[in-house]
Amino acid sequence: MFLENINGPDDVKKISIENLQTLADETRAAVINRISNIGGHKGPNLGVVELTVALHYVFNSPTDKFVWDVSHQSYPHKILTGRKEAYLDAEHFNDVTGYTNPNESDHDQFKIGHTSTSVSLALGLAKGRDVNNGTENVVAIIGDGSLSGGEALEALDYAGEYDKNLIIVVNDNDQSIAENHGGIYKTLKKLRDTKGEAPNNFFKGFGLDYIYIDEGHNIPALVEVFKKVKDIDHPIVVHVHTIKGKGLSYAEENRESWHAGGPFNIEDGSPKNKPTKPADTTVHDSLVELLETDDKAVIFNAATPASLGFIGEERQGYAKRGRFVDVGIAEENAMAMASGAAKNGATAVFGTMAPFLQRTYDQLSHDLCLNNNPATILVLNPGVYGMNSDTHIALSDIQFFAHVPNLLYLAPTSKEEYVQMFKYATSQKAHPVAIRVPRKFTTDGIADNTDYSLTNKAKVINKGSDIAIVAVGCLVPVALETAKAYKEKTGKEITVISPRFLTGLDTDLLDSLKEDHKLVITIEDCYLDGGYGQRIASFYGDSDMKVKNLGLTKEFHSDFKPDELLKENGISATGLLALMD
Repeated sequence: MFLENINGPDDVKKISIENLQTLADETRAAVINRISNIGGHKGPNLGVVELTVALHYVFNSPTDKFVWDVSHQSYPHKILTGRKEAYLDAEHFNDVTGYTNPNESDHDQFKIGHTSTSVSLALGLAKGRDVNNGTENVVAIIGDGSLSGGEALEALDYAGEYDKNLIIVVNDNDQSIAENHGGIYKTLKKLRDTKGEAPNNFFKGFGLDYIYIDEGHNIPALVEVFKKVKDIDHPIVVHVHTIKGKGLSYAEENRESWHAGGPFNIEDGSPKNKPTKPADTTVHDSLVELLETDDKAVIFNAATPASLGFIGEERQGYAKRGRFVDVGIAEENAMAMASGAAKNGATAVFGTMAPFLQRTYDQLSHDLCLNNNPATILVLNPGVYGMNSDTHIALSDIQFFAHVPNLLYLAPTSKEEYVQMFKYATSQKAHPVAIRVPRKFTTDGIADNTDYSLTNKAKVINKGSDIAIVAVGCLVPVALETAKAYKEKTGKEITVISPRFLTGLDTDLLDSLKEDHKLVITIEDCYLDGGYGQRIASFYGDSDMKVKNLGLTKEFHSDFKPDELLKENGISATGLLALMD
């Protein structure tokens, strides 16, 4: 056993190069131990074990600085930098996050969970080194899938004229989350096929020095090249061919499904936690119905097709017909393409995860909404019930979308409302529409026949007096639970309202509440500051109506349980009842 004696990179350097593969095997086993028990990013980490061992064998972290793009592949790095117990001992599994984190170790330079950022961040570290007359190496490790992102290409462009030490390690496993898309990947394939000798080398086209390693799991070969480029006086790309999922045959064969996921049985890859009920297919079904009934429909996605339910042959079939377009990790491009397609007569839909849409603010505001083109944007898994890592939270989607002119931002409370909102959004031609798609749908089995062309009309779900709760989307059940408890306590009904439109107020309804209500409580599963509730408070500002706004505190919440976080911020039946005393 070598790993038991590894408490940092200095211990890696003490091992003979002949024994480094054994260390890599033990490191891979540690990764498998953790991900098989609690899940996480699987294929990316399994594919960089040897690469990581070689980096720490040659370079001197944290003096030499590593920047792991998206940090989906940082588990081996964490194991070799003093955090191995989080991968070996179940009692310590929760000691570390799934991403690089400077709060855990000086070997981590940044909190990173979004892609295509490493070269820009590394260039910034390099400039900081330069002004301080430093001599350390700065190394960016970026996957091939991340190269489609605009920030990565902008950084490579600047790196081409930078003239000091910068090492860009391109971990090329011929895979993004799903398959890669874009012309850049034809070039990468030619480079792999020719062992880096193809004349069409876009890295060199940026003005960068270049070296290729075909055997990305051959530690002596990796060490030899890293020793050669260490302390280099100009930028260089080290292009390394690796295998995503290396070490687990089923992960190597099914790279998309093994990008990330929950606990599994090592023997055959079967899930340990069998789902208790089928996955919800509402979004997927609505998109398929659109594609089958509207020959002008085009669905855009940015490297997360499974989030829309499109996998395997079905996805490929629509892609071949030009009806499903995966642009790779390039959300800005997808947003602008959706605007252009809508402008030119297509029924354009762009859907992806809410945390990734924040990259598209300029394209949303300028390319789409300024031009008032009728594309539909599906904002998947927003708010407190979305992802819970501070690198992936989407707790400001209301602030992000609701304040952009020309855009309608809709918040369904049920499956039936979503279906009707989607039909409205994809049939109207007046303006762009975004839909706040919850992680899980409630359903009442009653079709929604609302005419959403009558904008900013809220829905009164329960009619009462004295007190009204305005609940955004998925928090309507909390409001109804509170109303039930209040009636049991006092015998009185309170009003429960779903705004549905987050880009405007139902001023007629709000005015009517003045007649027989004294208190309006707003609840939303996003940040309180700048949210929907404060619009209502502003509306009532010159009246006698008392308004209480509840939402989440403005901070990077991480690793939280949604209901507990809501309760901490007063959003529960118990908390709301306390406001009514």
